[in-house]
Amino acid sequence: MTEVTRHEPGSFSWVELATSDPSAAKAFYSALFGWTPADSPMGPGPDDIYTRLQLEGKDVAALYKMMKEQAAQGVPPNWLCYVTVESADDTAKRAKELGATALAEPFDVEDYGRMAMLQDPEGAVFAIWQPRKHAGIQRADEVGAPCWCELSTRDAAKAGKFYAGLFGWGLKTSDPAYHEILRGDVPIGGILPMGPEMQGVPAHWGVYFQVADCDASAAKAKALGGQVCFGPHDIANVGRFAVIQDPQGAAFSVIKLG
Repeated sequence: MTEVTRHEPGSFSWVELATSDPSAAKAFYSALFGWTPADSPMGPGPDDIYTRLQLEGKDVAALYKMMKEQAAQGVPPNWLCYVTVESADDTAKRAKELGATALAEPFDVEDYGRMAMLQDPEGAVFAIWQPRKHAGIQRADEVGAPCWCELSTRDAAKAGKFYAGLFGWGLKTSDPAYHEILRGDVPIGGILPMGPEMQGVPAHWGVYFQVADCDASAAKAKALGGQVCFGPHDIANVGRFAVIQDPQGAAFSVIKLG
């Protein structure tokens, strides 16, 4: 286990679930990963609640009820990946110069930090985070914590160029069907080129959570009302993973490393 107090710029630092049913989502993920929910008000309404999801009192993720505008636009429940930056304003400006769309221009989240929500040129949505009081994920390298973010896109070369220009990331291509994202020399995520079997699926970011037993976690997710969409499947020299959809429809992955 590693307790984290700071994330370097260019690092994935937070993951957040927008869901149609926060109560059901809290029950599902708490049972699956052993998380404890911690609710905080974020507005005057009864549904204006932001829930931090914790391991032994430390934040590893969060969830909230999807905005009415999101639901009206047909946006499904989804996990969002955040990247730490030195300046949300400068990074958002640079992203737009590189062809991105700002879905939410930079704004303050009380005194926790400053953020923006962006859509890359292929349509994948991600967020940037300029930390103040809250750095992001507080536990890493353990079961129940997020460990990898992955972009599914139809043009990996174009995506790699965009994110390299925005965050300084590099790409390592040891397998033509998969590209590792590097921050310096450290792999922090991946890019998966989408094949014809994923026709109609928009480009998107996804999150992996570390588990002790992939098969057992997939079976438990199914018993809790989720759906196993792919796997469990072995990745040579990496581990065993499965893609799961929670009962509200948000997709995520679990992986047993090693």
